[in-house]
Amino acid sequence: MTSALLLFFFFGAGQPAQAAPDSCVTCHSALDDKLGAPAKAFAAADVHQKAGFSCVDCHGGDRTTDDMAAAMNKAKGFIAKPKRTAIPALCAKCHSDANFMQKYKPQQRVDQFQEYKTSTHGKLLAGGDENVATCIDCHGAHGVREVKDPQAAVYPTHLPQVCASCHANTEHMAKYKIPTNQFKDYQTSVHWEALSKRMDLSAPNCASCHGNHGAKPPQAASTAAVCGTCHALVEQLYKGSPHQPVFASMGLAGCVTCHQNHAVQRPTDAFLGGKDAVCTTCHDADSKGGKASAAMYKGIHDLDDSLNRAEAILSTARRAGMEVSEPTLQLQDAKDRLIKARVAIHNFRPEAVRAPVEEGLKIAGASYKAGEEAMTERTFRRNGLIVSLVAIFLTMCGLFLAIRAIEAKKTS
Repeated sequence: MTSALLLFFFFGAGQPAQAAPDSCVTCHSALDDKLGAPAKAFAAADVHQKAGFSCVDCHGGDRTTDDMAAAMNKAKGFIAKPKRTAIPALCAKCHSDANFMQKYKPQQRVDQFQEYKTSTHGKLLAGGDENVATCIDCHGAHGVREVKDPQAAVYPTHLPQVCASCHANTEHMAKYKIPTNQFKDYQTSVHWEALSKRMDLSAPNCASCHGNHGAKPPQAASTAAVCGTCHALVEQLYKGSPHQPVFASMGLAGCVTCHQNHAVQRPTDAFLGGKDAVCTTCHDADSKGGKASAAMYKGIHDLDDSLNRAEAILSTARRAGMEVSEPTLQLQDAKDRLIKARVAIHNFRPEAVRAPVEEGLKIAGASYKAGEEAMTERTFRRNGLIVSLVAIFLTMCGLFLAIRAIEAKKTS
C-alpha cells in the first residue's frame, strides 16, 4: 500500500469519520485495565471526541469493524502507541493546518508546532531526548479539554502544578542540572497568592514568563521586558534608570536582581532602608547609591507616617460626628502620591521620588490641620454644651426655689 494511501487511512483524509460505529471506544471501554482508561477518558470529556474525532484519527486502524485484527491492521495505518518523539508532529497534522482548523476553531493559532520546535523542550526532543515535555504531557492525551475549561490541565490555576510534575522532580531533572525548587519558591510568591487564593487568572504563571509552546528561560536582557508585560510603567522607569546600563553590562537580569524570579515577594519600604534593605547588598551606606536609597526611603517613610497621622485624626473626628468628608477625600490624593513615589523608586533617582513625596506631604499636612480644627470645634461644642447644661440646671434650680418660696408664703 502506498504511503499516500496509508496517510489517507491514518488521518481520515483530514476529516473525522462521521456517524459510523466506533469499535475502538466500545471495546476498550469494557476493559478495566490501563487499556480501558484512555477510552473512558476520551468518551467522557475529550474535546476531540466532542468534535467528532475518534481513536483512528491519531492511532490509525479501522474503527468500523469489530474484528480486532482488522481494526488494528497495520496496513490501515494502525500504530499502538505513537513514539514520544513523533507526538508533536502528530498533533501538528491538524493543529498546523489553517484550512483544517478553520472548520473547528477558526480563532485558534496554527503556529504552536513551529513555536515548540524553537523551545528548549522541542530542541531536546529533536535531538532524541524522550524525557522532555510534549503536547500530551501538558494537555493530556485522551481527556483533552478546552484551554478555557476550569478542569483543563493547562487552565491558569493548574498550570504551575503541570510544569512542576517534571520541574519539581529531582530524579527527572538530574540529567539537565536544573534546580527543582522553582514551584516551591513560586508558592511563596505574591503571584501564587493572587492566582491560587484570589483566583486572579491574570496573575503570572509559568507560561506568562517562560512562554507555553515556545517555553524557554528568559535571558537576562529580556527579563525586564517579561515583567514589563504586566508592570509597564515600572519597566519604563527602569529603562531610564542608572541601573539599567550597569546591570546590562554585568549580565544581571533587571527586575530579578532585586525581586527574585520565582519567589517574588510583596515589596515593602524596607527594600530601601534598614539593615535588610536590598540596596545594601550592592551599596554601602556612605556611597552615592547608599545615600540615594536612604533619601528615598526617608521621604517615603515620612509621607507614610504623615498619612497615618492624618488618617487617625480624621477618623477620630468622624467618629465624634464631625463633618470631615472633604479633607478625607483630599487625603486620598496624598495616598496616590505615595503610590507614585513608591513606583518612582524604579527610576533610582531621589528627585523622581521627592516630587510626589513633597506634594503628598503638603496635602497630608492640610488634611491633618483640618482634622485638628474639627477636633477643636468638637471640644468647643462640647464645652458650650456643658455650659448650657449648667445654665439650664441653675435656671431650673432657681425656678424650683422660687416656686417653693411662693408656695411657702401661701401656706403662711
